[in-house]
Amino acid sequence: MIVGIKDIFKMLGIIIISACAVFVCTLFLNYNIDLKNIEGLINTASMQVFYDAQIMTGKMVSTLSGGCLLLTSVVMLLFYIKHYIDTHRKELGILKAMGYSNLKIAGSFWVFGISILLGTSLGYICAYCIMPEFYSVQNEDKLLPEVIVHFQPVLLICLVVLPSLVFAFLSVVYSCIKLEIPVMELLRGKSIQKVRTAKSINDMPFLKELKKSTVRQRKSLVFFIAFATFCYAAMVQMSFSMKELASVMMAVMIFSIGIILAFVTLFLAITTVVKSNMKTLAMMQVFGYSRDECRKAVLSGYRKIAYIGFAIGTIYQYVLLKIAVYVIFRDIDSVPDYNFDIPAFIITLISFVILYELIMYWYSRKISKVSVKEIMLNTEL
Repeated sequence: MIVGIKDIFKMLGIIIISACAVFVCTLFLNYNIDLKNIEGLINTASMQVFYDAQIMTGKMVSTLSGGCLLLTSVVMLLFYIKHYIDTHRKELGILKAMGYSNLKIAGSFWVFGISILLGTSLGYICAYCIMPEFYSVQNEDKLLPEVIVHFQPVLLICLVVLPSLVFAFLSVVYSCIKLEIPVMELLRGKSIQKVRTAKSINDMPFLKELKKSTVRQRKSLVFFIAFATFCYAAMVQMSFSMKELASVMMAVMIFSIGIILAFVTLFLAITTVVKSNMKTLAMMQVFGYSRDECRKAVLSGYRKIAYIGFAIGTIYQYVLLKIAVYVIFRDIDSVPDYNFDIPAFIITLISFVILYELIMYWYSRKISKVSVKEIMLNTEL
């Protein structure tokens, strides 16, 4: 087997993201299904309005959150597969030289689907653990008859079993496509990179060119870093408003998911950036470049992307809450008006700047403490 079970645990990001997606979807979809059971007991206009709002909220949260996290899981899975192939080119080249077909080699990549199974199962189990409390909070004003928690097998199939099978199939197909590389190129162990014209290189200072090429060569990491800061901005700011618009439980849940997604995704992305530039960092140290110059050349190119992600996350949470208040809950008197929360924005922005710069500083310290010999031997940071 080319890909082993131990490789699954390197896909921590996918496990966590898929767990968060299924956790949110299971809570709201299970509640929506059980809510249908009391539809015949609704006998007043106010109850009907609240019932319709609850159904619409469940659909909106499941679609937006689940869809966004599903897209991220797909992108991250494809990134992991490409990264695995790039770091095992010689081994894969030997197998192809021995007569193994692309499909036979790619067949072992189905194991990556197990990471989705672990994540979806974790999210599903956690959702059922807090589901009674969630049902109670959703109807804490007793505007509707009591909603009883029921096990829904269809959600187990649709949110746990099917995604695992689909991702396993996607892993095999994508890896088969990525293995369409000549054997000799695989055996050389390095991919052939497009070379920019001499004029464009010579006209640009080395550190500036290195910073731009670092971002350009790892385009998928641009998405992950933007997604991490998007999650932080959107979820943290949204949690400030949830106490009034929904409940303290909802605020804590949104805040926790946002922090987990942001830090896990950012950690994996920045770690990959540093590891993929280890030899470049070694040569920079040999030629006397300082720690700050190394950090700026390798990491500073992503700062603008991080702040763009933060800005998009801020706009997203504002638009989402506006839609929720003025479209879904417009006929419910108990729901307060929503305006952009400037204090929440300032607190989130300041905390983001501090945390992001501390993370960058921590990585620059890690870079400076690694010996040139250690980097050249490709050891772990």
